[in-house]
Amino acid sequence: MLEELLRLAHVIGATVLFGTGAGIAFFMVMAHRTGDPKLIAHVAGTVVIADTVFTATAVIFQPITGYYLAQSIGWSLHEGWIAVSLLLYVLTGIFWLPVVWIQIRLRNLARAASAAGLPLPPAYHRLYRIWFACGFPAFFAVIGIIWLMLNKPNITLF
Repeated sequence: MLEELLRLAHVIGATVLFGTGAGIAFFMVMAHRTGDPKLIAHVAGTVVIADTVFTATAVIFQPITGYYLAQSIGWSLHEGWIAVSLLLYVLTGIFWLPVVWIQIRLRNLARAASAAGLPLPPAYHRLYRIWFACGFPAFFAVIGIIWLMLNKPNITLF
């Protein structure tokens, strides 16, 4: 029973990470395409909240549920597919942490432009390009982790 609950919690965490990431990316891109600082500020503000409530929570609980799930099943964290999953998880975090800061900056720059009745400043566009670029490695790393979780391939690392 405990194993089933851990597995459920772990799968829900993975879907929250993937779904929230994809949703955030979609809404930020769609808002950006309008070029409207007021709309971008609103969407970016919602995105920051969603990242805090959903993504950050899943980021914390995912390794915890994964560890206890592996222990309950008897898997070593040194098994190839688990080790690669953990490496991809760290890679995702390396790209996600700056994205959180960038989203806050994008929100603030859009708010300032909206309040002043000005177009988005060059700093906004520069940060948006970085934000956009950081999304791809994180997105594909999460897909890789999900694939590894589902297929559990025999990977020999050492």
